[in-house]
Amino acid sequence: MTSKIAVIGFGNIAKAIITPLFDKKLLKPKDVYCLVNTKKSLENIRKNYKYDINIFQANSKGSEIIWDCEVKFLSVKPQQLKNIIELEKNKNYLLVSILAGVSLEKLIKKFPNHKCVRVVTNIPITIGKGLTGISWGDEIKEAQKQFIKRLFENSSKIYEFPEDLLDIFLSLTSSGPAIVALIIEALSDGGLSGGLQKRLSEELVVEMILGTVSLIKETNLTTAELKNMVTSPGGTTISALRVLENRSLRSALIEAVVSASNRSKEFR
Repeated sequence: MTSKIAVIGFGNIAKAIITPLFDKKLLKPKDVYCLVNTKKSLENIRKNYKYDINIFQANSKGSEIIWDCEVKFLSVKPQQLKNIIELEKNKNYLLVSILAGVSLEKLIKKFPNHKCVRVVTNIPITIGKGLTGISWGDEIKEAQKQFIKRLFENSSKIYEFPEDLLDIFLSLTSSGPAIVALIIEALSDGGLSGGLQKRLSEELVVEMILGTVSLIKETNLTTAELKNMVTSPGGTTISALRVLENRSLRSALIEAVVSASNRSKEFR
């Protein structure tokens, strides 16, 4: 892999991307240079992170070395973007942004001396089960694309999109886990209402969802086919589905996805 990688902002998502590369010895800790905003973050990483990486507080002595790195991961909070000042180095260097809602156009204006890549990923990447969408800026070589994909493939499944589709990808995959968590919570509350203990009810819901997803993936059933398999005339399932249709659950979920996508576009 490349000789040096910079990580600007070293939160949970950045750690989830970089750490598997260390674990599999695809990257050496001495070749990674991290920049964090506060002294507290710096001390916490030095004390608790299991690898001895090069780490600097923003604007401290020696921190400008990050601009010598061939690839830079931008992983700060969007509101911190204005505080980052690019140092002109080599125009063939890559900047990979995982900031939600920050467009390639905005990145190119902010970092004119870099070739920019926009990435959207989701929270399951922290356990190696992520989904990552990539949109490429202009003039990025195929070898550079392959290198970036190798960085993410250790912790997520990769999809390549034109940038216009990243907003809907974000709403489905990045906002989606919160929607699924809400559904799990609501279903388990239903079990609680029927007399089950809360913890047991939630465990049953999670295992039911995992089993249902595995069934769909392993048998290639469509969702309609699966629904018909467990729905009998006048039975309990059709009674439950009727309530959900009457309460417009399907429409609410569709509108939730569309709303998240529209909100992402507003951040551009």
